[in-house]
Amino acid sequence: MRLIFSFFALFLVFLGCAEKHSTGQHLSNYVNPFIGASTNTSRSYHGLGKTFPGAATPFGMTQISPNTITGGDNGSGYSYEHTSIEGFAFTQMSGVGWYGDLGNFLVMPSTGPLKTYAGSPEATENGYRSAYSKESETAKAGYYSVFLTDYQIKVEASATPRGGILRFTYPENKQSRIQIDLARRVGGTSVRQYIKVEDDHTIRGWMKCTPEGGGWGNGDGKADYTIYFYARFSKSLENFGFWSADIPDDWKRKLEYVTSEPYQKKIAGAQVLKGVRELEGKHIGFFTEFATGENEEVLLKAAISFVDMEGAEKNFHAELAENSFENVYSDAQKAWDKALRKISVDGGTEDEKTIFYTALYHTMIDPRLFSDIDGRYYGGDKQIHNSGNYKRRTIFSGWDVFRSQFPLQTIINPELVNDEINSLIALAEETRTFYYERWEFLNAYSGCMLGNPAISVITDAYMKGIRSYDAEKAYLYALNTSQKFGNGESGYSTAPYSISWTLEYAYSDWCVAVLAKSLGKDTDMAAFEKKAQAYRNIFDTEDKMWFRPRNENGEWEPWPERGVLTEWHGCIESNPYQQGWFVPHDIDGMAELMGGKEKTIANLCNLFEQTPEDYHWNDYYNHANEPVHHIPFLFNRLGVPWLTQQWTRHICRHAYKNEVEGLTGNEDVGQMSAWYILAASGLHQVCPGNTQYEITSPVFSKIVFNLDSGKTFTITANNNSPENIYIQDIRLNGKIHPGYYILHKEIINGGELVLNMGDKPKTKIE
Repeated sequence: MRLIFSFFALFLVFLGCAEKHSTGQHLSNYVNPFIGASTNTSRSYHGLGKTFPGAATPFGMTQISPNTITGGDNGSGYSYEHTSIEGFAFTQMSGVGWYGDLGNFLVMPSTGPLKTYAGSPEATENGYRSAYSKESETAKAGYYSVFLTDYQIKVEASATPRGGILRFTYPENKQSRIQIDLARRVGGTSVRQYIKVEDDHTIRGWMKCTPEGGGWGNGDGKADYTIYFYARFSKSLENFGFWSADIPDDWKRKLEYVTSEPYQKKIAGAQVLKGVRELEGKHIGFFTEFATGENEEVLLKAAISFVDMEGAEKNFHAELAENSFENVYSDAQKAWDKALRKISVDGGTEDEKTIFYTALYHTMIDPRLFSDIDGRYYGGDKQIHNSGNYKRRTIFSGWDVFRSQFPLQTIINPELVNDEINSLIALAEETRTFYYERWEFLNAYSGCMLGNPAISVITDAYMKGIRSYDAEKAYLYALNTSQKFGNGESGYSTAPYSISWTLEYAYSDWCVAVLAKSLGKDTDMAAFEKKAQAYRNIFDTEDKMWFRPRNENGEWEPWPERGVLTEWHGCIESNPYQQGWFVPHDIDGMAELMGGKEKTIANLCNLFEQTPEDYHWNDYYNHANEPVHHIPFLFNRLGVPWLTQQWTRHICRHAYKNEVEGLTGNEDVGQMSAWYILAASGLHQVCPGNTQYEITSPVFSKIVFNLDSGKTFTITANNNSPENIYIQDIRLNGKIHPGYYILHKEIINGGELVLNMGDKPKTKIE
């Protein structure tokens, strides 16, 4: 009997393990939030990943993360190589390459005399910032922890969708403290703040951030938002106070002024106020002091809202009020496990799985929630609205994310894509502009980068059957966008970015044509199909046989000494050699201009062969930036798919690492990681709006897309290995598949794509 029982127990354990494996229950354990969490501009022209390591939930409003720096081109507020921490903020940007924003509601535990300014990294004793033990620093999906050595305090953080929780473990001290800097903001300062002590455990208030206080693009990004908060302390507020710096009315408050010595001295000398319960000012903070015993834990829970203080309180009661730290972290981990189960992989190394799931994690930070638990949000008209049947989203890094991030989400999170399109449509109406912004940030039309990427995202979604929005409005505002930003009557754009503008506008005009055709607008379709050929107008068929900037009178701009390798010559963040490949909607026409397929293939091979193996910023295939991300898949379209297989596997192996400096360039709000997810899975679109995905060599032996419909789409790569990178034959649902591409509907319908792999290219295409 004992033998039978033991066998039965083992059988149950086996079933449990099988269930655990099949559901991917602990995929969050593969996430390493430190991947990309560095600026380190010495390694790369535009810096590295610029991600943050703190706690977040999938597409959540809040990100509870350590901040190591206020100034500089440091959008996430954190860089791994920094040796001290200013505090722990409740909002962060992920991977942006411009002067950042957010980093609001900065909380810092401390002991000893109160200090009202952060101080400098070189002299932490002068301010409230602290050195920390790098060995103690821990980051997981939904959790962050570190030990502050100046104060001997352990800090732990976790997050809910609209709030977060901090747990501080103190030493024995008669003057322990939690202090909150309400003025602090990455890239500048909030320009006005308010705080009120609501009861013996609770505070509420707001922080107003405008372009005058720097922030996004150091003010050029036009960020104008107010964050409201509702926070509760586990220890009663018996000895609390405020500080307030008297900032003169005529002082400028952008980044360079806020970080200057006179400004910092003014903050260091802030007036400390006690005996009052509320305060409003230009640069204020709050503190509560208490005695602690050895290893005493004190909690701070807080929720935020972009609507009002009532919204923050509702968010708090819905997500945090009765939750312990353990429950908040457990819920965050479960949310990440569920989100990451959208794709499961087998095969590959443990490092490759960590790279994959961390990349998937990074694609699920933005576009983030912008509406409260009750559906209310603050609109572009500065009025409060209710989103109704969709969740309002914000942070749309269009120029980056139309290429890979949104194509990925059309497969694994189509509802999110619907949310974003509804958000863009509503914002265009609320602002009364009736056109789409290319880089939207908390309702701001920042004007960052170029092209009309929202048109690409909408067209791609519509063609894939993602249509829970007003299609006629979506089309009308796309038309308005193209008419406002386009190549004009001359059929090309001029300085300073003649090549980049002309090519990107030509592509988005092709997207308008596709959308027009689908909606039965034949006249528009014909007009925009013609406009989509604008790329031909800047191709010099005589000198260098390449895309070349033109001036207003139609003359070619002279070539500089380095010719097509000259960065910024008619291009943005690229050179003509890199940008010139961006004709995704007419590759055959592009190849014809370049002298035919054979010459085009040879030129492409040269582009890759001249690229450094680490793929850091360079003049050739510059994977560190977006304009080239479609290029490896052009080999498929040109009839040499084994070269797509060769180079995508090479990029996956060398441009992505399981280490802090594991991203060759800025994460760019999910784009860099989304490229890896698709390529490592064996798929990628060349041309969003055309529902064709190019098939390439997957990193893993099995990839399963668990679709929202309940169906699964599986890619199986038999005999796959680091040597066997070449596809020998393809079968779809048991039948020989004739081409190196697959359509979106074939993925969404479910099924299995089987690739048989070998170590030699199959150069004969059947």
